[in-house]
Amino acid sequence: MTETIIWIVVALVAIGLYLSWTAGRLDRLHSRIDAARAALDAQLLRRASVTQELATSGVLDPAASIVLYEAAHAARQAEEEQREVAESELSAALRAVFGEPAQVEAVREVPGGEEAAGELAQAVRRVPMARRFHNDSVRAARALRRHRKVRWFRLAGHAPFPLAFEMDDEPPTALADRPGT
Repeated sequence: MTETIIWIVVALVAIGLYLSWTAGRLDRLHSRIDAARAALDAQLLRRASVTQELATSGVLDPAASIVLYEAAHAARQAEEEQREVAESELSAALRAVFGEPAQVEAVREVPGGEEAAGELAQAVRRVPMARRFHNDSVRAARALRRHRKVRWFRLAGHAPFPLAFEMDDEPPTALADRPGT
């Protein structure tokens, strides 16, 4: 009888340790999502800021400046529910303006244009990486939260269900290539 109780206690402690480990892993995944989202927000803000600086610098023609400035301003001012759409529109505007390598070369030839084009190219290349890292973290947390043990024992607590950030982040081909940067 005593031996049976000891084995039951050992089993319960082992199950408790396993559930505690799983809850800790889920908590770390949620922390990783928060950090990845902050990094993504920083990269999106940097891309919009660099785009606005380039649009107001006088390096581009007036029509391209207006298109880029309005798209970047909309991306920076968008509410959370509309952010994915606004960022996708900024990506489309960047592709429209910098779709041809000749446009990038024209910007590079203007005084100060080399630095501006290089900074924009760097910002445009970093957004897809930050978004991919965020969405990979979300995917891992969702996979763990789908397990029965997590749902039955409510190991996720009151944490909201993680959402991926879906946007068009295809860079303009002229900026995605790395000539001179």
